[in-house]
Amino acid sequence: MSAGPVIVGIAGGSGSGKSTIVAELVDLLGLGITTVIRHDWYYRDLSHLELEDRTGVNFDHPSSLETELLVEHVMTLVSGKSVDAPFYDFSTHTRSSSTIQLEPSQVLILDGILTLANEQLRELMDIRVFVDTDVEKRLNRRLERDSGERGRSPASVIQQFESTVLPMHHKFVEPSRAYAEITISGGHQDSATVKQLAFRVQELLDERSLSTS
Repeated sequence: MSAGPVIVGIAGGSGSGKSTIVAELVDLLGLGITTVIRHDWYYRDLSHLELEDRTGVNFDHPSSLETELLVEHVMTLVSGKSVDAPFYDFSTHTRSSSTIQLEPSQVLILDGILTLANEQLRELMDIRVFVDTDVEKRLNRRLERDSGERGRSPASVIQQFESTVLPMHHKFVEPSRAYAEITISGGHQDSATVKQLAFRVQELLDERSLSTS
């Protein structure tokens, strides 16, 4: 896009370290000019299903996400209006009654495993980033996150990783790397590349500031 906010898409496998890189990028750019939108807030509401049936849903397939709503919300933010993003409860696999108010800003960061796999989202982005991390480290991070933050048992996390996360990663996430202009290593601290990314975002902001002055 050539006008409005700078939109950065950051994709990569589950547990690759995307959120850490997003936090570092926000810190470099400044909290006051950035809005982060997480794709996993947009999992479809499964409250019409019994809990046992919800746990059987493949949450790593693109169809599990209401990406069309995310696209709508991004366009609303681009137009200068705030949105109420859904909030997903991972312990019950349903949308919470609470929402997350997002405000328009100079930089929009789209964070999610499948952000580069969706053509509509890619067309909105000015910069596309892929976070590359080896599978063992991704599994360990997923175990730590899902067991600690999402109330999952380690056995269920491993079972899901092997049965759906890895196959869907190979089918959808890894091929989306081809659309990235920048690849960042999530396996170890790659601050130099994140700083280069922040510099590129600032360049685009400066260009847009000049074009509107």
